Formats: sequence, structure tokens, C-alpha cells
Amino acid sequence: MTVLKLGLTFLFATIMILAGIMHVWKPYIYNGFLFDFLPKKLINYVGGALEIAIGVGLFLPRYRSVAASALLLLMIAFLPLHLMDVFKDKPTIGSIRVARIRLPIQFVLIVWAWFIYKK
Repeated sequence: MTVLKLGLTFLFATIMILAGIMHVWKPYIYNGFLFDFLPKKLINYVGGALEIAIGVGLFLPRYRSVAASALLLLMIAFLPLHLMDVFKDKPTIGSIRVARIRLPIQFVLIVWAWFIYKK
């Protein structure tokens, strides 16, 4: 693994761990992304644990491949949530402008995750 790829992997791992901590520390931030009929607190805690596990897995060479696969799938799974947020009258986080900025960033995150995943 090149130094650049390892650095980008560790950076994404850190972002994932911090995002996972936020899911547990301030779960209400993410509630707008979830449908009302879902158990929001449970989903936030499970999602946070998953993000932390992926982040830790990216740091560990033995689990990096599995974590990178999970990261790529998770970033793809988040895409529809960000797409729906663009069309809401009041987006989950920030303004419509912020939602429109977050959407292309999600594509960058997908490509970044794919870069980490590919051999």
C-alpha cells in the first residue's frame, strides 16, 4: 500500500470513528435522515457502532479489506438519503444550499471509499 493510499485510508478511518461517536453523542442530528416509523435511537447507536467498527477496521491490516468493502457499501447506501435531503423543504442538516453541496461530496466519498477498497 502506498503512503498516499495509507494516509487517505487512515484519514477516512478517523472520519468514520468521529462520525460514529457523533451518532452516539448527539444522535438527534441524524434523526431527519431516518423515517419516522423507525426506532431512531436504536438505529443511531447501531449505525454509530458500525461506523466506529469500520473506522477501526481500516486501521488494522488484517481487517482492512473487509472494512473497506463495508465502507464502500455504506457510502453507496447513504447516497439516497442525501439525494432525498436535497428535495426536502427543510433539509436535515443546514439549508437547501448545504444539502446541494453535501450531495456531490457524497460522490467524492464513494470514489474515495472505492479507492481504498480496490487492490
